[in-house]
Amino acid sequence: MRNRLLAPLCALALAAGCVPQGKYDAAMQRAQTLDEQLAEEKGARAAADGKVRELEEQVKGLEEKVSGLEKDKEALATRLNTAEARLTAGAAERRALEQTNAELAALNEELARSKRKLTEAKEALEKKSSEYESLAKSLGKEISEGKIELSELRGRMTVNLKDKILFASGSSRVGKEGVEALGKIAEALKGVQGKIIRVEGHTDDVPTDPKGPFPSNWELSLARSMAVVRALQDAGVDPTVLSAAGYGPYQPIAPNDSAENRSLNRRIEIVLAPGAVTSGR
Repeated sequence: MRNRLLAPLCALALAAGCVPQGKYDAAMQRAQTLDEQLAEEKGARAAADGKVRELEEQVKGLEEKVSGLEKDKEALATRLNTAEARLTAGAAERRALEQTNAELAALNEELARSKRKLTEAKEALEKKSSEYESLAKSLGKEISEGKIELSELRGRMTVNLKDKILFASGSSRVGKEGVEALGKIAEALKGVQGKIIRVEGHTDDVPTDPKGPFPSNWELSLARSMAVVRALQDAGVDPTVLSAAGYGPYQPIAPNDSAENRSLNRRIEIVLAPGAVTSGR
């Protein structure tokens, strides 16, 4: 939606004589690049979803197999007990007992292998990325204080920063506390390869002062996400994997019906998702 808004705005600016043709072409090229990045991310996300579904099916199948093997084991154990009780009946029963023991040993081995595979499949499904583990460790204090939330699902990690840790009210300038937090985040993201890092700005639905530096929440959210991108780049994150987006008040995570909920909606989300990013050259 951001790119669809950018194109007509650039066209109007060009028509009004406000933007040189070269800057207009650059802006349109940037919009096209962002569209391509979004399409690549969607494709990567679909592939990740397919892998998760495959793992879930594998876990389900292994659980069913383990359940069946447990029942077989119980049946063989019953046969073994019965055979032992009839051991004195002769050589035929002894041979049957030996056969049952061999079958039970083989079944135990198969059961152990199936349980190992089940454990491995569950671990693969629940495994957190190295970036997640690094951020969870370095941002432990901020996370425990409720200033930052960290989540990861199906290969997509999100760092949710409350606006108060980054910005003063109505400002797009990152404060001291925010610079320190972003520095810790940057340390974990410096070595990221084959992924994109998108900074998304969100606001509540309280209008900005139209006479101020931000005519609407659109401008405020984008300015804040751009400020975070610059801070991450200054801290050493590769700028070719960075992008910024502003969503204004239009993607809330809570109803804007109380001061507490509006505070939840004023946030910066740093999204780390699979996908190749090109430099646009």
